[in-house]
Amino acid sequence: MSKLFPSAASALDDILKDGMLIAAGGFGLCGIPERLLDAIRDNGASGLTFASNNAGIDNEGIGKLLRTRQVKKMISSYVGENKEFERQFLAGELEVEFCPQGTLAERMRAGGAGIPGFYTKTGVGTQVAEGKEHKEFRDPDGVMSTYIMEEGIFADLSIVKAWKADETGNLVFRKTARNFNQPAATCGKVCVAEVEEIVPAGGLNPDEIHLPGVFVNRMVMGAPYDKKIEFRTTRERVAA
Repeated sequence: MSKLFPSAASALDDILKDGMLIAAGGFGLCGIPERLLDAIRDNGASGLTFASNNAGIDNEGIGKLLRTRQVKKMISSYVGENKEFERQFLAGELEVEFCPQGTLAERMRAGGAGIPGFYTKTGVGTQVAEGKEHKEFRDPDGVMSTYIMEEGIFADLSIVKAWKADETGNLVFRKTARNFNQPAATCGKVCVAEVEEIVPAGGLNPDEIHLPGVFVNRMVMGAPYDKKIEFRTTRERVAA
């Protein structure tokens, strides 16, 4: 059965519902599933929780869904570039669960591996540790140290962006755009990927595949894309 759908809207139409937990790949504007986020906005599903490194910037990425008030909660590591996010959070309109970056990646990876929880030293003694189980373990240096338990993320839906795919759903991410896309793809009950190029089965070097097609349920062709710049930095030209 073909995994390829004609549009992002058609790939999500019978999946989206209010109150879903969605794991989204991307880092800033790098490797974000733009077409799928637009389709979620247009669908109008509300009360959504997103597990994502960040919420994009104003009017880009998940930032578009913040503008339309479709997001109830964010599970994120970094949110400093989105003014609407800041406004909603400070006004008590948006629930936020801050999660250290490596811990968030591991929570997604753990969910994809069927692991409900794990222990980490990251966050011990900070607000991140409040309300979480603490336990003593012997660390690599042989010293007993305190660890906190973090829960794996089991999402209702994963949305990711890849550079190349074959017809069976094997994915290749481009350079740093792999970021959170790989762990996010594995932790959802359903994974939908948007890709820039699709090749026939067997057209990818097996050693170059980053995510096996067994994790990918549906695909859409997202190209062409506009290259968006998160920070435009310029300097004066030095006279020759």
